[in-house]
Amino acid sequence: MSMTRISLVLLLVFATSFGFGQTCRLLTGTLLDEKTERSADEVELKIISADSTQIIETETDGDGVFKFRNVPLGKYILVISDRDYTKKSFEITLNEDHTELYTAQPFFIARKVSWMFNWGDAFGIEHYWSHFVGKIILIAYGFCLILVFFYSVLQLSLAIVYAKNRKKKVEVRPLNPDFVPFVTVQLPMFNEMYVAERIIDKVAEFDYPRDRFEIQVLDDSTDETVELIAKKVAEVAARGVDIVHIHRVDRTGYKAGALDAAMDRVKGEFIAIFDSDFVPEKDFLQKTIPYFAESNVGVVQTRWGHINKDYSILTELQAFGLNGHFAIEQGGRNAAGHYINFNGTGGVWRKKCIEDAGGWEHDTLTEDLDLSYRAQIKGWKFVYREDVIAPAELPITMSALKNQQHRWMKGGAECFRKMAWRIVSAKGVKKMDKIHGLSHLFNSSVFFFILLLSLLSLPILHIKDSFSDLNFFIQFGSIFILSTIFLMYYYWMSYRDKTANGFTSFFRFAGRFFQFLIVSMGLSLNNTVAVLEGYMGIKSSFVRTPKFNVSSKSEFKGNKYDKKKISLLTIGEGALMLLFGFTAVNRAIYGDLGMMPFHLMLSCGYGLVFFYSIAELRTPKN
Repeated sequence: MSMTRISLVLLLVFATSFGFGQTCRLLTGTLLDEKTERSADEVELKIISADSTQIIETETDGDGVFKFRNVPLGKYILVISDRDYTKKSFEITLNEDHTELYTAQPFFIARKVSWMFNWGDAFGIEHYWSHFVGKIILIAYGFCLILVFFYSVLQLSLAIVYAKNRKKKVEVRPLNPDFVPFVTVQLPMFNEMYVAERIIDKVAEFDYPRDRFEIQVLDDSTDETVELIAKKVAEVAARGVDIVHIHRVDRTGYKAGALDAAMDRVKGEFIAIFDSDFVPEKDFLQKTIPYFAESNVGVVQTRWGHINKDYSILTELQAFGLNGHFAIEQGGRNAAGHYINFNGTGGVWRKKCIEDAGGWEHDTLTEDLDLSYRAQIKGWKFVYREDVIAPAELPITMSALKNQQHRWMKGGAECFRKMAWRIVSAKGVKKMDKIHGLSHLFNSSVFFFILLLSLLSLPILHIKDSFSDLNFFIQFGSIFILSTIFLMYYYWMSYRDKTANGFTSFFRFAGRFFQFLIVSMGLSLNNTVAVLEGYMGIKSSFVRTPKFNVSSKSEFKGNKYDKKKISLLTIGEGALMLLFGFTAVNRAIYGDLGMMPFHLMLSCGYGLVFFYSIAELRTPKN
């Protein structure tokens, strides 16, 4: 071998051995998610030498650890190249001290696209479809927020009208001896063994000329209530009261069917109607009949009282909500001249008004709301008397409340479906009356949008984490906190527990308001199902609200009519409690508190409804 060739070989060996000596045998480190501080696994990354001549790629393992082997010493840029994470770079310098091992400090990286939207590219744009779907979800979310905001604005407008008119002197009309028309009092009942006798006795004691009113007990019962009513009717009739027991064996049309079937037997020019759980005062007719002196008055509706408001927190919250309806909605609408509704009980109809409007129809579960709008479109005037109170029972169990809410919400949706176009196309009706009328009938649908809003808020969190360019629109939605403020004012105007100490009263009210809001959220699944059934035209039987005739918990021994079981809805409420509870805690841990209060309220609401429902399964039955 020539000298020159030997020299070249030696030079090559020297260079090779020098190169191996100037490498880092293992460069390692850990990638952590900056939100969760957990290891980021399967993340693609690379190191690039300062002169860009060396590029080495790898990815992290299941523990978030990355490894580069035999890396020549020098300066490098570690680059996060994974498409799911924000591009980020870190400087690394390898010197003679790192020939065996270099352990980098943990690097924190930010996920760019969450698992929900990691769908690939289109048109050369990264994550095109996930970004597109994110926008669609944002539009749906914004639509729900706008509808809830619009609802709260209308409620605010009613509260303002109510506040302006509440100080006006109430016109109390005494009974005029020259206007004492014959009145028929109708008491529709179905299996009301706990309260049937009470309501009959109360109405029989009315302070109204004996020869100027009759009582019709419209009995559709199928149990021992029939005999109980028959006995009580005979007893009252023996006292000289004009009373008749009308028993149907065919429940066609349920309550509306019973009212309609009895119309040809009505002797009165006016018809007062009471559900079996009411306990009207003796002077009820004296306080309501005088307003019919005006020939265009078709209905006089009174405010419901609550005889068992203090039974439990559940009854207190119901009273809180109903007071809002009877003060602001009924009072505000009536003061502004908008349409109101007969509430099914605690009011008086002019018989001619019922007939002119087409009579009782039973194609909806809220026949009272249906007939009210048909009558007002015909031009009949409705009078609301907030000062006249018709006391009644509130449901004391969650199952009874859910049944009542289901009927009201489904009936409201059915009436909107039936009456919306009639209102829009009605001639001679003012535009604002149409808007408030449509809003009134659409009120039950708010629960659907609350449920949809809450479910959409979950992917909204992922959109927030994924697409920084869409965050502006998400943050803009925070202005809808005004909806809560408007509703708070609405219920403050109707709050009936104000004291001389306004500061203390307001804080007591604020606590009650948020309790009411939380339970209302918890009922949104139950009420949404009812609303959807109403809009889809799914027919169901009239599920009456069980009556209890108890004022304290010590009196409650069970109720055979209050059917309790674990339904799919109850399971769904439990699942939503866990879902929103986990989300609230999870986001709180990450430090993202924007939607945490909302999700916490949802979790508490569904939890209360769920646990109330489960706890009642152990309630004894008599």
